[in-house]
Amino acid sequence: MMVNWQPQAIIFDMDGLLVDSEPVWHTAEAEMVESRGYQYTDEVRAQIVGLRMDEFFDKLNSIFHFNEDIDALYNELMDRMRYLIPREVKPKSGALDLVDYAQRSGLPIAIASSSPMSVINATVASQGWEQTFAVRCSADDDARGKPAPDVYLRAARLVGVAPQDCLALEDSPAGARAAVAAGMTCYAVPDITHSKPTAFKDITPHVFASLNDVLNHLVAQS
Repeated sequence: MMVNWQPQAIIFDMDGLLVDSEPVWHTAEAEMVESRGYQYTDEVRAQIVGLRMDEFFDKLNSIFHFNEDIDALYNELMDRMRYLIPREVKPKSGALDLVDYAQRSGLPIAIASSSPMSVINATVASQGWEQTFAVRCSADDDARGKPAPDVYLRAARLVGVAPQDCLALEDSPAGARAAVAAGMTCYAVPDITHSKPTAFKDITPHVFASLNDVLNHLVAQS
């Protein structure tokens, strides 16, 4: 770990990092795939975690050869998610305390997610974070999705902090690669429903078991 480095802003991934929504995504995705007679295995899911929706559906098409309109599939998945989010999505352990620490420390914060903006907004609303996260970036609005750095670079611009002074928090290897490619320091907090800590060994040396551990580390460094 770096000694006494303090970020000037914190950029949060959302699904699986700020909120425990990966099981909800898994439910919605599995229902969509399995309703068509296919098996949604862990091996399939590992290939699409962290991707934005167009790349997600490109990958699913390459695996299952869906012969359906992509927009219709997209709308079906979004309908499932909008139903599930307010009912099942909860903050990850330590998320509330870490967000509170950032605000008390005067650190700008933002969300940089692969999810569509409608899902980001629904998730933020479900947690009462509308005022907390004024800056929300969806990779849908960038030329490239994660693991490209575009969404992180845009989040840094919007909070007005140079990428090298931003801390990015990620739960997936694709997201961590995006943050590192943006020039940010990335703290990985693996969501063990899809990624093991060893998956980050060639991406970032900063791997934590929880956001509580991230907070304790930042406090100790201050």
